[in-house]
Amino acid sequence: MRGHIREATDRAPGLATIFLLAFLVLVTALLTASALRAQEVTVRDLTQLESDVPLRLMGYGLVVGLNGSGDRALGTSHGGTFTVQSVANLLRRFEIEVPEEVLRTRNVAAVLVTAEASPWLRPGGRFTVQVSSLGDATSLDGGVLWMTPLVADVGEPALAAAQGPLVLAGAEDRRYAGRYQGRTSAQIPDGGVMERLASRNGTSDVTRLLLKEPDLGAAEQIAEALNGAFGEGAAEVEDPGSVRVRTGGDAPSLTALQGVAVTVARRPTILVDSRDGTVVAGGGIRVGEAVVSHGGMTLAIQGTAVEEEDAGQPAAPGELRLPGGVSVQDVAAALHAVGASAREISAILRGLRDVGALQAEVVVR
Repeated sequence: MRGHIREATDRAPGLATIFLLAFLVLVTALLTASALRAQEVTVRDLTQLESDVPLRLMGYGLVVGLNGSGDRALGTSHGGTFTVQSVANLLRRFEIEVPEEVLRTRNVAAVLVTAEASPWLRPGGRFTVQVSSLGDATSLDGGVLWMTPLVADVGEPALAAAQGPLVLAGAEDRRYAGRYQGRTSAQIPDGGVMERLASRNGTSDVTRLLLKEPDLGAAEQIAEALNGAFGEGAAEVEDPGSVRVRTGGDAPSLTALQGVAVTVARRPTILVDSRDGTVVAGGGIRVGEAVVSHGGMTLAIQGTAVEEEDAGQPAAPGELRLPGGVSVQDVAAALHAVGASAREISAILRGLRDVGALQAEVVVR
């Protein structure tokens, strides 16, 4: 008996060491998970200056040089008469008078031109423009945009102009199953040219940092980090999307402000591709108990009563059962396995979020 007691006593320190190591491993895992949920970034990563908001430009123009795929307009009595009028007005600028009723515009298409440009672009600076058909043209392939003035708002003077040959995405795949596939939108890389300076607000001792993703907690953390780096009063939260900072005088430069490190909590987010149903999510996102019915499909996530071998298998036609606490990846895999479409997957995930079973933002792209 004494020998057994001595043996147990001798083993006790070893068991205590094992328990201590296990406890340390658990604490380390929890700290690691917490660190993964938080991320250290700079103010520049989270915000943009109020003065850096892109300048949005728009215009109405004509794409010429099409091979019979333009607007189906015939004079002033059929089809896109606005295209005919635009062509007639263009010719008048060159002192060429052509009766509108005799014009055929199958090689011309009326288009809307849009662009986003930096507000700091000087005259001569270039930017990419987007071109989209306005009438009933079947394709813009091979077309050239005629010089088009671009304005920031209707009625304002033109700030820029755009012209040049169009570049269509996937133009090499425009024939499918023997039938011509029209392309009615395109780009012109560096096709826009700034012609005059955009108006800017005057200098001020206060500027705003606009959060790229408005969030009150993140705004407070940014203000706290700036005040900690440059003293109280350096920054103040205005709302979830804006932090006011002092500039000018002895205040820190904007470069210094934007370089301050901030530790922010990473918001759980699930991305769903609207074309093929691909789901991207962090490995730690779990789904609680819920039942979602969509169309002819029902997803039931129920406690631990679901046997592991039955998880993910349809219990009845259109019914899918999974255990509570299942990961988003497992839910997505089960939905893919039963042939759910991208639209059905996004609808089900949003339904789980709406009832509180999924604590994450669902973004469909």
